[in-house]
Amino acid sequence: MTPTMMPVGDLVASWLAEIGVKVVFGVISIHNMPMLDAISRQGRIRFVPARGEAGAMNMADAYARTSGGLGVVFTSTGTAAGNAAGSQVEALTACSPVLHITTQIDRPFVDRDRAPIHDVPRQPEMLRGVSKDVLRAWSAASVITTLAAGASAALTAPSGPVSVEIPIDVQREEARIPLVWPKPRKAGVTPDETAVDCLAELVRKARRPVFWFGGGARKATAQAAALLQRGVGTVTSTNGRAVIPENAPGSLGAFNMTPEAQALYESSDLMVVVGSRLRGNETRNNEMQLGRILVQIDADASQGARNYPVDLFIHGDASATLSLLLEKLPEHLDVDTTLSEDISNARAKSEESLRQGLGPYAIVADTLREFVFERRLAFVRDVTISNSTFGNRYVSLAAPNLGVHALGGGIGQGIAMAIGAALSGAAPRTVCLVGDGGAMLYIGELATAVEENADIVFVLMNDCGYGVIRNIQDAQYGGRHCYTLSTIPDFGQIAAAVGLPHRCISDISVFRDEFTAALDAEGPVLLEIDMTRIGPFARSFAGPPAGAAGKPVS
Repeated sequence: MTPTMMPVGDLVASWLAEIGVKVVFGVISIHNMPMLDAISRQGRIRFVPARGEAGAMNMADAYARTSGGLGVVFTSTGTAAGNAAGSQVEALTACSPVLHITTQIDRPFVDRDRAPIHDVPRQPEMLRGVSKDVLRAWSAASVITTLAAGASAALTAPSGPVSVEIPIDVQREEARIPLVWPKPRKAGVTPDETAVDCLAELVRKARRPVFWFGGGARKATAQAAALLQRGVGTVTSTNGRAVIPENAPGSLGAFNMTPEAQALYESSDLMVVVGSRLRGNETRNNEMQLGRILVQIDADASQGARNYPVDLFIHGDASATLSLLLEKLPEHLDVDTTLSEDISNARAKSEESLRQGLGPYAIVADTLREFVFERRLAFVRDVTISNSTFGNRYVSLAAPNLGVHALGGGIGQGIAMAIGAALSGAAPRTVCLVGDGGAMLYIGELATAVEENADIVFVLMNDCGYGVIRNIQDAQYGGRHCYTLSTIPDFGQIAAAVGLPHRCISDISVFRDEFTAALDAEGPVLLEIDMTRIGPFARSFAGPPAGAAGKPVS
């Protein structure tokens, strides 16, 4: 038999389609053109041309989070790969399974610092800082197996972005078409049953057990619900929201750092942390008490006791570990009969306190809370005061994959993330909460949203500058407002320039009607809320609460 040959660029496009990839994101360049030209000719995959590599990476990240599968992004060599690096930090922080297909110069010049165009002599070192792994395909014959290895690593817990370099001369060569296309394989981590036996005994004896679910528990919703049904209390990290239904009695939701939450933790005789890093800005820099006995379950062995000393660490996938635990527990636990009621009361008090601080913007929070949950919308949030106050915890999510936010705290990524979420098809429509400061970083991606006719309602909170920075300056720097932006673009004119429907709201009482109309429209819509006309929040937000040392948690 004579092997059938194909140009490498065509092989890459064919392999992606064969493993089920439907949408990819990126920016075309001379160093990735063989692959992108093949994607265009073959017509099996939708390519979304972002306005910049940073936006393309955020799109692939959000696509992975909402679809539950692999996100794919193409960049070029050197500066282009560097442009994506900041956004790839976000994907790494969120453990998003993203395959970053980037490129390299011709092999005779690679790593030799001879200054061909787009050359970065230490590009792999740069990529290692923002990747779970970095691979390079040195030959045409190894391209597909290298990509499959990269995709497998990206999908295997702890998942994360993997970068694969393919030199431009390799892309132009031919290679054999495999008889069977290699597919990504996701490896699991089976827990130690002796450790699970120990945990089961702790749970059976506990009177006030509380389970904390993080982003690593997103695929364990059935097991989490079964534990709640048996009597445990629950709380989630921001990234673990809706692992437990957000309207469930006995769940504190993501109100995990309020005084009421701390009182609950102090009354708990057992806390089990599942798939969470216990991030500083959700634990007051790890100074909150988390139960008298602390157990941690994580698929990443290196996370064991990293932020808190634990009495028991179980290395295992969340779903597998909790399934095994449930087999060893009775149908009804002998827990304190007041536990569920105490948690519901704590959540109600936390919600009411939050809502009282919103002032005129309570109507925005209430409207989003109703529609995002009832219509099962994707909810994407940028780093802005509105998200830090109500977006991250008050607006209920219908499922874990429908919530996307900038977990690493980087401003400006919401617009691009909303596009990735919308194109995943996970929800009938996507709502994106963004501030004016963040919007200016990725403003060009509004054109991408229009070009792709993405089903997004952008809710732009415009206070004409970095409002949270000004609040911090008021609280800690004598009210000296420096470098908080003095020139804000006219978003109405920008929207008109790219054909984006736009409404400016200066009377907050009309927000619900305008939002409903925007939801019922097709394609992207921009709702701009003029906060300078409406007024401030009732309570000034000056960053996350301070830890015991008095320093703000960043």
